[in-house]
Amino acid sequence: MYLIYSALLALVLILGLPWWILQMIRSGKYRAGLTERFGRVPARLLHPKSKPVIWVHAVSVGEVLAIATLLNQLREQHPNHRVVLSTTTLSGQKLARERFGEENVFYFPLDFAFAIRPYLKVLKPELIVVAETEFWPNFLRLAHQSGAKVVVVNARISDRSLPRYRRLKSMLSKVLQNVDHFLTQSDIDRGRLIEIGAPPERVFVAGNLKFDIMPPKTTPFLGQLQVSIKQAVAWPVIVCGSTVEGEEPVIIEAFRRALKWHPNALLILAPRHPERWEQVANLIRQSGLAWWRRTTWHTDDPVSAGIFLLDSIGELAAIYRLATIAFVGGSLVPRGGHNILEPAHYAIPIVVGPYTENFRDIISLFTSAGAVDVADTEHFADELLHLLEHDQRRAHLGRHAADVVRANCGATARTIETLSSFLHHSPRAGRKARRS
Repeated sequence: MYLIYSALLALVLILGLPWWILQMIRSGKYRAGLTERFGRVPARLLHPKSKPVIWVHAVSVGEVLAIATLLNQLREQHPNHRVVLSTTTLSGQKLARERFGEENVFYFPLDFAFAIRPYLKVLKPELIVVAETEFWPNFLRLAHQSGAKVVVVNARISDRSLPRYRRLKSMLSKVLQNVDHFLTQSDIDRGRLIEIGAPPERVFVAGNLKFDIMPPKTTPFLGQLQVSIKQAVAWPVIVCGSTVEGEEPVIIEAFRRALKWHPNALLILAPRHPERWEQVANLIRQSGLAWWRRTTWHTDDPVSAGIFLLDSIGELAAIYRLATIAFVGGSLVPRGGHNILEPAHYAIPIVVGPYTENFRDIISLFTSAGAVDVADTEHFADELLHLLEHDQRRAHLGRHAADVVRANCGATARTIETLSSFLHHSPRAGRKARRS
């Protein structure tokens, strides 16, 4: 099975080579960390004084943010272990290096034995922690064979992924045997994992780590922007985060309508993918509205009655605290939505579109608590204007959003308890995650 899988993976890479090269030339995507992906262990990982290693893998920015608190607590509670972090995407790599130090972060290798073995040989991990659902067959097999314990945390099976996993169940059931423990976000995810082949006795519900993400501290940039907004008497401040292609035209048109009623309104627009920043900048330029870019903005330039393009990584979460209303993207078009917990931490009223299946459990909690508004593309502008005119409605949404976050914290503590039980000489042995 693994030989056939590796051959097919190699064939896909070869056939897709022209596309990969084009992406490297056009946007620089995939160029960074290329040798690391093919198995060249970077010198920064070679530690003169070796400690037992905990290898954590998180794909991109969302997963890095989700496991940040977990990773920091692993470091604090297990100082005799070295915690290293791998990511797949460039944006995830940049954020991880900023948060956890360049010497502890590297690119995840391609799922070939020749690329994976050098990392297992050098790191000799005692524990491998995989965030969410990165089921790479060769990696999990070789990790298991190396003697490392493998735990999948914050596991989820989306509505979109489930049909594909069902079709691959005969293969997946063998692959998932290499995982020692699964900690899922919900009972639904536990049931789905078992359905696609995970051993039931290894699958437990721990909750969603994203509820435990601590709001970021105030940064110099945030303070400067806040002062500028105050000086310009900008109100309302509409923050639209993690937007994807097809959403920005709708948002800009809705903002244009808002300006008629609120001439000092400010829209802070944060596209999800860095490679789209220039495309969105051109779109804003064509709108004819006043606008600024994070990367070229001067602090003495007041921002009001226009659009502020947040073309940076890792700053959106803190920016939400400035919002009068927050819209979380990937939801006006069928992309499955993005995490709404960042604005919820600040008790900000949140609007999403109808496509939120990637975060179905979180959205369900919020909608049942009356803590989020859902608007389709056609009525998006109407919903924004309605909220701007009703102070009590905004306060209600924000207050209930913060309540939902507080009521669902605790997944990190349960996950740490389980991970600690897999480490040698750990003072912790119990498992607080529950089997449902």
